[in-house]
Amino acid sequence: MTVKVYRSLFALCSFLAFAATQSQTPGGLPPPGSPPEHGPQRPPLFFREEWQQAPEGGEHPVTAASVGNPHLELTLIAPGGQIMLTGNPGDENNPLHTWSGLCTTSCGLALRDRQHLADLTGLARIRWTTRTSGYHQIRPIVKLADGTWLVGDHADGSPRDWLMSEISFADLHWLKLDIARAVTTGAQLDHVDLSKVDQIGFIDLMPSSGHGPGGWSDVAQVEIYAKPVVR
Repeated sequence: MTVKVYRSLFALCSFLAFAATQSQTPGGLPPPGSPPEHGPQRPPLFFREEWQQAPEGGEHPVTAASVGNPHLELTLIAPGGQIMLTGNPGDENNPLHTWSGLCTTSCGLALRDRQHLADLTGLARIRWTTRTSGYHQIRPIVKLADGTWLVGDHADGSPRDWLMSEISFADLHWLKLDIARAVTTGAQLDHVDLSKVDQIGFIDLMPSSGHGPGGWSDVAQVEIYAKPVVR
C-alpha cells in the first residue's frame, strides 16, 4: 500500500513539472506579455568634459581650446560679456571650471560630439559639479537635431560648496531658448522627442555681478550618460 502511494505521488509531481514547462516558450523564456525580469538599463557614458587650462593658467575667456575632450566641439551662448575659465587641475577647493561672473546677460555653453547624436530618452542623465553665488542657478540645455534649442525646468546650484548632482532628462519640462539673446520663449513644452540631440550644455538665466560674492555660477566637471546615435 505504501509503495503504491509513493508511486502515485511521484507520477503526480512529474505531471505538474511537465505542465509547468509547457506554459513557457521554447528556451525557457517566459510567455509573451509577461513582465521583464529587469527594468530599463542605464545608458553608458556619452561624454565627459573636465576643461583644459591654458599654459599661462589663471582666469581667461572660454574658447575651443578650453575643451579638453578632443571629440567635442564648443558653442558659446554669451550675448553680453564673456564666460571665463579658471581654477586648477586636481584642486578640490578650486577645480577647473567655467565662471559666468562677467556675463552682463544670461549666458551658457553647449558641447557637441563630432560623430554622434545623443539619445536622451529612458534613463539618460546629466551629472555635473557646480557652485553658485546669490540666487543664481544652472539649468540643462539641449539642441535637437532639427535645430531647436531648449532649456529644462530643473536647476542646480549651491552657494555653500561645490556640489555634484544628477538630473534625469525624463523628469524635465522644456522651454524654447533663443540663443542669440539667451532668453526663453513660448509656452512650456511637456512632450519633447529627445531621441536625437545634437548638443548638450547649461545656462544661467540671470546676469552676473562680476568678481566678489554678488551673483554668478561655476560649472566644473560635466558628464552625460546617453545612448550614442551615429550622425
